Amino acid sequence: MVVTKNQPETESRPYKYLDIITVVFTLVLVLSNIASSAKIIDWKVSLAGIPLAFDAGTVFFPIAYIFGDILTEVYGFARVRRVIWIGFIGLIFTFLMFLLIQKLPGEATWQANVGQEAYDLVLGGISSGGIVAASVLGYLGGSFSNAIIMALLKHITHGQQLWVRTISSTIVGELVDTAIFIAVASLTGVFPWGLYLTLTLTNYLFKVAIEVLMTPVTYWVTNKLKKEENLNAYSDLKDLTPLSF
Repeated sequence: MVVTKNQPETESRPYKYLDIITVVFTLVLVLSNIASSAKIIDWKVSLAGIPLAFDAGTVFFPIAYIFGDILTEVYGFARVRRVIWIGFIGLIFTFLMFLLIQKLPGEATWQANVGQEAYDLVLGGISSGGIVAASVLGYLGGSFSNAIIMALLKHITHGQQLWVRTISSTIVGELVDTAIFIAVASLTGVFPWGLYLTLTLTNYLFKVAIEVLMTPVTYWVTNKLKKEENLNAYSDLKDLTPLSF
């Protein structure tokens, strides 16, 4: 249930851009998980003696959080909750399809030039139990933490100081997501434990930095959507459970 300034609480109407944002959010989420299993990027610098490197999915994933902030700010928690679960379904479908592709027999020419071993090393991780568990748990924990904090802070700040809400929610949401994802992936052998601090620190700092740098864009998109949709939702604080669709 969402309370808004521009529509009755019980009113249901179509929105011009909600479906488009949902598709982009899900696409970015899926691409980030494919990239995470494919490559680890080295920045060639260190922080307090810890080398900075991150899985390639980190390039995509901050965009999903920016969209999550925009969705919560404009449409409210109840609608972003639905989008988060749609993203979850998209992730599970991706994992299952890559598992099917992995198990199907390879054509002879492809086997000679590429081979199943190369596929398993680069893309096999996207369908492994470890990356599935890490991605799903990190995504759900981080996304819902981010959205709930955004919803709460909008009431506390009376809809002012959007930057406080977006950065604060990202600091918490990205920490939850990164800590869970790297820990579970390391526990299940997807990433070596020797890279735990490096990946956790670099992923977290990079994601938060992107959110801060993108603040002007977040402001512009949010204000544009509020005007186009004639909507500025204030989430019902009694309905912040993730366990609903």
